[in-house]
Amino acid sequence: MEAAYVSALAALAGSAIGGLTSFATSWATLRAQTRAQRRASEADKRQTLFGTFLDEAAKLYADALQHNRDEASELIGLYALQGRIRLIASPRVVETADTVARTIMDAYSAPNMTLDEIRAAAIDPLQQFSEAARQELRTFEQG
Repeated sequence: MEAAYVSALAALAGSAIGGLTSFATSWATLRAQTRAQRRASEADKRQTLFGTFLDEAAKLYADALQHNRDEASELIGLYALQGRIRLIASPRVVETADTVARTIMDAYSAPNMTLDEIRAAAIDPLQQFSEAARQELRTFEQG
């Protein structure tokens, strides 16, 4: 009778080990998929935010080169985007967004420029922000 017990226990142990292995594999796979989905969602959210900031900053910078303003109401949208960037972005992206905002403020208080002067200056205050944002988005693709 002892041989029957050993066989029964061996069968039960094998079933338990097989079930635990299947559970662990399913759990690890689901966890990896969830992590990948979360990273993709975060990358999409940042890409949308950075793109919106670039659109708003480009519009305001073009306006600032040709108009002087004493009020900051035009900059409210840009400041709001800048605040959202501060919540989620890396320090380098935040720093370059701050630089863009300061450049736009300075341009509003500087003398107006003609189209020829703008073309000759060939200033792109958004370039460093774009590069920092691109680098940050790449970290989501790699990880």
